[in-house]
Amino acid sequence: MEVYYGTRQRPKAYVNMALVACNVIVFVVLELLGSTQDTLFMVKHGASFAPYILEGGKEYLRLLYSVFLHFGPEHLFHNMIGLFFIGDNLERAMGHVRYLVFYLLCGVGASVCSMTVHAFAEPFTVSAGASGAICGVVGGLLWVVIANRGRLEEMTTARVGFLIFYLIYGGLQSTGVDNIAHISGALLGFLLAWILYDPSAGLIWSRVPFEKRDKAKSRSRTVIGLLVYGGILCAVVKITQSFVLF
Repeated sequence: MEVYYGTRQRPKAYVNMALVACNVIVFVVLELLGSTQDTLFMVKHGASFAPYILEGGKEYLRLLYSVFLHFGPEHLFHNMIGLFFIGDNLERAMGHVRYLVFYLLCGVGASVCSMTVHAFAEPFTVSAGASGAICGVVGGLLWVVIANRGRLEEMTTARVGFLIFYLIYGGLQSTGVDNIAHISGALLGFLLAWILYDPSAGLIWSRVPFEKRDKAKSRSRTVIGLLVYGGILCAVVKITQSFVLF
């Protein structure tokens, strides 16, 4: 692991920058093809829509595609600003590969939770955006900060806790916001960080001593945890299919 202090340059968060770039590129391409503020256009290009996911062609990949879609420039701007300034901290703590896996699993998990709730309550809701994954990043930061005795770089437990409160409260006070994705994303991020965070795999110094037996235990927890996580998400989708009729 690399250690840095003071003004020494921090390790680059390449994956986080690539995720921001990917979201922007997808948005620009879709704007060239049509309008990202057109609901039907967004459904056609991969937005989460329960009837298409659960019935007909069973388009499960929408649960992933929708994480990279945004309704208009303002939606994209707010999400990417948040991801740009927060995601790099978690990537340096987790390492590049684990952070990528973490981000995608948070996004898909939040999509599943959102789709499931809407399938029962408002089945024709169209949902898209990276906010579920971004709330997952914040939830993951909370676990990593706690695991590092209350501090990670400039982040503290109080700061991350306030950020989670601000994101969820702001969403609840706004209209047209997928609060299910926000809340579930934060909870899933906290859980996935417990599964995936390994201080020895990060790019920065950890405040917690890590011995060989801890590393072996962490790897076992990661493998078992990811299998259980994936199994639960698949089970939720299948159960929803059994009970919801469009």
